[in-house]
Amino acid sequence: MKLISWNVNGLRSCVNKGFFDFLEAVDADVFCIQETKMNKTQANFVFPNYYEFWNSARKKGYSGTLVLTKNKPLNTNYKFIEDEFLQEGRVITLEFDNFFLINSYTPNSQRKLLRLNYRMQWEDRFKDYLLELANKKSLILCGDFNVAHKEIDIKYPNKNRQSAGFTDEERKKFSNLIDLGFIDTFRFKCPDKNDAYTWWSYLFNARQKNIGWRIDYFLTFKIDSKNILDAKIYSEILGSDHCPIELLIDI
Repeated sequence: MKLISWNVNGLRSCVNKGFFDFLEAVDADVFCIQETKMNKTQANFVFPNYYEFWNSARKKGYSGTLVLTKNKPLNTNYKFIEDEFLQEGRVITLEFDNFFLINSYTPNSQRKLLRLNYRMQWEDRFKDYLLELANKKSLILCGDFNVAHKEIDIKYPNKNRQSAGFTDEERKKFSNLIDLGFIDTFRFKCPDKNDAYTWWSYLFNARQKNIGWRIDYFLTFKIDSKNILDAKIYSEILGSDHCPIELLIDI
């Protein structure tokens, strides 16, 4: 099974920058999207051969997730915790025969870490939700996690220490998942690969200079690591300040 995840930073904008060319070329079984910044009624396009599952934010032009899948899931869920977290359209869970797929867009802690406390609450509740699901089936979790886990995952770790996305608190929450047995599939396949990033600032020609962060992930849980066949970063694909990532898995 081939799965793709991409924070498109506005789906309508990305559509005008080659989104459908990549969608057709990559021919994924499942395509997970974050930061759609729209709802389905605003779409003047369709996704041939895919079932669509949208979770849009109440606030217009903000956040939002979408999953496209060639295989119809058994069940879908858009709510995982209490109301305070539901209005931003950040999570979609699809249940298939052998696993749950969770597409997630983790809240950004923002400048001056104004939303770090909210982010920490999210992390704790989300972890509990994942473990609840894992009592039933294996998990594939993907999306924009808004954190560079290790120093290898960011171009200038020392300059960004305690910046949003590279705070000790955020990195520890990610480590907690790894300690529980979640597998960072890219690092599993490419443990020592440097300069492998998925997000670049629009400022200072950061992408051309490859001054980036790896903040987009596929994680697996309760899936034998030998079934992780490949993990890829499509750094050459433009259209967003993030690039797509891929997981090839036998499941």
